[in-house]
Amino acid sequence: MSKVAIVTDSTACFPKEIIQGYPMFVAPLQVIWGDQSYQDGVDIQPSEFYTRLSNSKTMPTTSQTTPGYFAELYTRLLDQGYDILSVHISSRLSGTLDSAIQARKMVMNGKGRISLVDTYGAGMAMGFPALIAARAAKQGATLEECRILTENAVKNSGVFVVVPTLDYLYRGGRIGGAAAFVGSVLNLKPIIKLIDGRLDAVDKVRTFSKAVNQMTELFLKDVNGRLPVRIAVHHANCPDAARMLLDRVCARFSASDVAEAFIADVSPVIGAHIGPGALGIAFLAGM
Repeated sequence: MSKVAIVTDSTACFPKEIIQGYPMFVAPLQVIWGDQSYQDGVDIQPSEFYTRLSNSKTMPTTSQTTPGYFAELYTRLLDQGYDILSVHISSRLSGTLDSAIQARKMVMNGKGRISLVDTYGAGMAMGFPALIAARAAKQGATLEECRILTENAVKNSGVFVVVPTLDYLYRGGRIGGAAAFVGSVLNLKPIIKLIDGRLDAVDKVRTFSKAVNQMTELFLKDVNGRLPVRIAVHHANCPDAARMLLDRVCARFSASDVAEAFIADVSPVIGAHIGPGALGIAFLAGM
């Protein structure tokens, strides 16, 4: 009987303790700062990244995981007898999935099978589907069973984010200059949702605290009674605010309706695009 490994990438922003003990392997994206390149969550950690970001005169850029990295990882896992389910950030936000596709072509040699899933998500909206698959794989599920579980989880996952400033989204090319200028002048705080794999502002509120409150209401509307719910509150170097938000969100449900709930740092690669102080809610509903 074959065994299944789950490969995913660092934009899931997994807390390390969440994935311990599962057949899951996280491929880092790259943070490029000046002439230095860092592996996301390996060579540079969130606390170090945000401290440097707040004081740096130069802004970092980011890059996808390379086909070569995936090919080496896939080959090693295939040699160990694994089938592989590779679960990744939205192809409309990053070229990481394309790198995985190229790597699969490089290593498919009869030793095993590799399936790929585009989650059209990021953060734990990508992470929850990968985690569901890893838990099933540990219990002996086949590659096809893991793939079906993951694709169902993708359909029931989502993520909202509120940012205190539009500067980083503008610098990263995620919003236009006119929108950034108007938003800054009016002090508008956009509530951003991943829709069909792309970032979309679904509401704009004049203060950050009101935006966080409205984000919570939009999250509850999306859950729409699909229980149990799994919740991850993401934060970009604001852990106290994240704890308060998680407590507030969980209080809106009966304890028995929350399958799991935790706080997750926003990884440096994601943080380069949204900046420090951002808060988000990622979820998986009904699974």
